[in-house]
Amino acid sequence: MSRRRKGRDVSGILVIDKPVGITSNGILQEVKHLYGAAKAGHTGALDPLATGVLPLCFGEATKFSQMMLDSDKAYIATAQLGVRTETGDREGTVVSERPVPEGLTPEVLEPLLEQFRGNIQQVPSMYSALKHKGRPLYEYAREGIEVERPARPVTIYDLQLLDIREDQMDIAVKCTKGTYIRSLVEDIGEVLGCGAHVIALRRTLAAGFTLADAHPVPDLEAMRERGESLDGLLVAPDAALSMFPEHRLSGQPLVSILNGQPVRIPGRAFDGFVRIYGNEGFVGLVEALPEGEETQLVPRRLVSSSGKQ
Repeated sequence: MSRRRKGRDVSGILVIDKPVGITSNGILQEVKHLYGAAKAGHTGALDPLATGVLPLCFGEATKFSQMMLDSDKAYIATAQLGVRTETGDREGTVVSERPVPEGLTPEVLEPLLEQFRGNIQQVPSMYSALKHKGRPLYEYAREGIEVERPARPVTIYDLQLLDIREDQMDIAVKCTKGTYIRSLVEDIGEVLGCGAHVIALRRTLAAGFTLADAHPVPDLEAMRERGESLDGLLVAPDAALSMFPEHRLSGQPLVSILNGQPVRIPGRAFDGFVRIYGNEGFVGLVEALPEGEETQLVPRRLVSSSGKQ
């Protein structure tokens, strides 16, 4: 006899403005408890020192968390110049200190920053969650073990200097998934010849959501104390899938998709993931495979509540 999962069957996405000093999983568990939800997950961890946009998925929305994890991100980071730390951020032990070059101005920094824009190769930090032989790199680092890490391609769509002070600078970054802002700041510090580390990091974009969409956890707690429902804050799973084209189906093709069967449509309008909508809204994601003069739509992730035509 199967055990019934504890908690409410609640589905949707909630964007949290993560506070400093707590892990993403810590926030997830706190918000999951506030909702009394049976199933929840986050869409990519932020370091404890980081704040900002953290989409949380509940119920059916967890089926699409990987797509959200793969989305582009944006950050505002403050770098401390002249100091390198073991972890690349303020939580690590200082490993070197060097003088900060005099006369750092936007005009001086701009050509240095230019070399980090576009497609670059980046070596992940030993204190990242990237796994080696099934274990996150930070576990090896804490044991004093250095693991060889090949450089990985990432794309920096935009890198802007927001402010420069005597020994600190603020930068805004928009980048692909897998970009480590700590590594970026460390690399900029090495080009400057003085080293650098991150002392503040705020994520401003993830899965298409911005800080304008994000809710502080104390606001949720206050709503609960007033006896108000939090369900109205949830957005539908397809709100995070706008990067994929949409297609509407009806009749037998829709029935086939709902039953997990591929269908063919005329033309070659799509290639890759496509959002499918039926008479009652979002159905799920299919993979479009062009074949000759037709396109085959193969169900990949469907929402279980889409069982009606």
